[in-house]
Amino acid sequence: MALRFRPADTTFYDLFTQAANHLVDGAALLAEMLGEGNDREGIAQRMRDAEHAADETTHAIIRRVNSTFVTPFDREDIYSLASSLDDVMDFMEEAVDLTLLYEVVKLPSELANQVEVIQRCAELTAESMPRLRTMADLEEYWIEINRLENLGDKSYRRILAKLFSGKYEALEVMKLKDVVDSLEAAIDAFETVANIVEQLVVKES
Repeated sequence: MALRFRPADTTFYDLFTQAANHLVDGAALLAEMLGEGNDREGIAQRMRDAEHAADETTHAIIRRVNSTFVTPFDREDIYSLASSLDDVMDFMEEAVDLTLLYEVVKLPSELANQVEVIQRCAELTAESMPRLRTMADLEEYWIEINRLENLGDKSYRRILAKLFSGKYEALEVMKLKDVVDSLEAAIDAFETVANIVEQLVVKES
């Protein structure tokens, strides 16, 4: 059996953990934005700052890959994981930005389910990233993310059914659907991250 040298440098693992922690912050801001009576201008600005911080972490990962001779796992996998983590933040920021730009006053109450799924996915992802160092105890993570994504899909379909029930004006439906689609995309992106982690564990085992 071929032995693979694993560098002692923990920088990549630390950066992936940092990237996932940005998602926890973003999910909290998303929940705040979609609540009633909050300062949406202020929240949107904080979300832009959080998204910028996440971008910086992603860039730090890419710079590290380009300057490191021996990486902890395949470079392509590092790029994919970094990019997918960044995608989650982008979709959350998009949902916040659209809510502000569209001047959405009232959101369907069912969106709370989507936000709860996103927050739980963010927490699980942040808890799991440090385990990449040993590639151990990660199976429950991707199984639970898959379960949450299925819940998100069901909730998404129910929200769409409500939007197209005739209770909303056509323009309002268009606005709300864009926000809902961004939330759904964020949940799907969390599943992509989990799938990449699963593939990594299989390859490295």
